[in-house]
Amino acid sequence: MMYTRSEPAEREPDTSARPPLVRELLLVAGLFLVYKLGRQAANGHVEEAFHNAGHVWSFERALGLPGEGVVQSVLLDSTALVQTANTYYAAVHFPATLAFLVWLYWRRPRHYVWSRRILAALTGAALALHLLFPLAPPRMLHAAGLVDTGQVYGPSVYGDTPAADSMANQFAAMPSLHFGWALAVAVGLIVATRSRWRLLWLLHPLFTLFVIVGTANHYWLDAIVVSALLAVAYAALRLPRTPVRTHLSWPAAVPARSYASPAYARSGVRR
Repeated sequence: MMYTRSEPAEREPDTSARPPLVRELLLVAGLFLVYKLGRQAANGHVEEAFHNAGHVWSFERALGLPGEGVVQSVLLDSTALVQTANTYYAAVHFPATLAFLVWLYWRRPRHYVWSRRILAALTGAALALHLLFPLAPPRMLHAAGLVDTGQVYGPSVYGDTPAADSMANQFAAMPSLHFGWALAVAVGLIVATRSRWRLLWLLHPLFTLFVIVGTANHYWLDAIVVSALLAVAYAALRLPRTPVRTHLSWPAAVPARSYASPAYARSGVRR
């Protein structure tokens, strides 16, 4: 009689999910180029952007959301704090997202592919909304009575004349990719890691929200809309399961019966 024994199922090494590096570099560079060109294509529409800003401001007040000035008043109590917020807005957005993708690529390839798809889907949806709904940020809206902290205290990533700014589209406030990317980074790291402190990654989007509202670059509604878009992306693009391979060992050898065993003796066989 032959006996077989199966070993416990082993997970396929995560590194097998790592896509080719050159292809990923080209893909990410291409996505970034599309992002920049898309924002430039959405530039202009000044009158429509200010018209939409008035509607957003009124809608937020109708919903009972606190004025963005509540957050800005906290920043304006300290010049160092407001300059730190401006620096965070200008310098953390892209590097943090890039560092997140690089770390996932080397340490969690399966999560990297998933997060890259999430970010691409979110960014594409945001660019479409930028085209359909140009929006002046609250720092430009006279009714809001807010300070353009970048221009007053520095540093600023935007030109002095929004309509002629060739470096960035200042009328693409809705939705906020600053907050959307920060939230995607936090969720991606929480899912990809097992540290008991991993929920602290949520501090990144929380501080980003404080910064984008306090510097008057975005409305509350910009963060709410991008959160909804991100939720749809997560629902549509699920993290793939890790492939499982089952290894079967070689058949175990059946030990020969001893001639001295009772069963052999009863058989009547003689040598």
